[in-house]
Amino acid sequence: MSVKTSVDAPDWSAIPAPTDDGATGHLPRAQVAAVPLKTTDGRTVDLAALKGRTVVYAYPRTGQPGVDNPPGWDMIPGARGCTPQSCAFRDHFDELKRLGVCQLFGLSTQPTAYQREAAERLHLPFAILSDEALALTRAMNLPVFVTGGMTLLKRFTLVIDDGVVTHVFYPVFPPDRSAAEVMAWLGHNPRKTA
Repeated sequence: MSVKTSVDAPDWSAIPAPTDDGATGHLPRAQVAAVPLKTTDGRTVDLAALKGRTVVYAYPRTGQPGVDNPPGWDMIPGARGCTPQSCAFRDHFDELKRLGVCQLFGLSTQPTAYQREAAERLHLPFAILSDEALALTRAMNLPVFVTGGMTLLKRFTLVIDDGVVTHVFYPVFPPDRSAAEVMAWLGHNPRKTA
């Protein structure tokens, strides 16, 4: 029996909150770009081709134990909290499925091997998608920031129905409450079927 890793959330009041800069305003009702992405479970996934309801939470980067974050990381609005966010989606995975989510994915621009370490360490029951080449990011004009020589996604969550973006959560803060906010929305917005 595996033991889940718990993560203490930081004091969110000591970290700058992101503001809504309008960077996802073009995404609701958008067709997802057909871009194959590698996953931590060895598959290649094209979000545009998936049937049913898919939730994708995008985050900047997960850290690794013993490896320092880029300088000033905690003071970048919205940067801190990727591990608590992933753990929240992990802990609510069964509830999300009951609310009609067919597929759940995390998404970052980190390489698959790096993401795989976090997925295994955190015992995630879902795959993480890698947009290391920024193909999906560029095709859909996803919001990013640059730090430490890395182009990283800003934190947002997409609800996708049959390849079309139905809803966008942005900005997402605090990250460890993201899964609960998605579940609340799903409870009030069941997927419409033909």
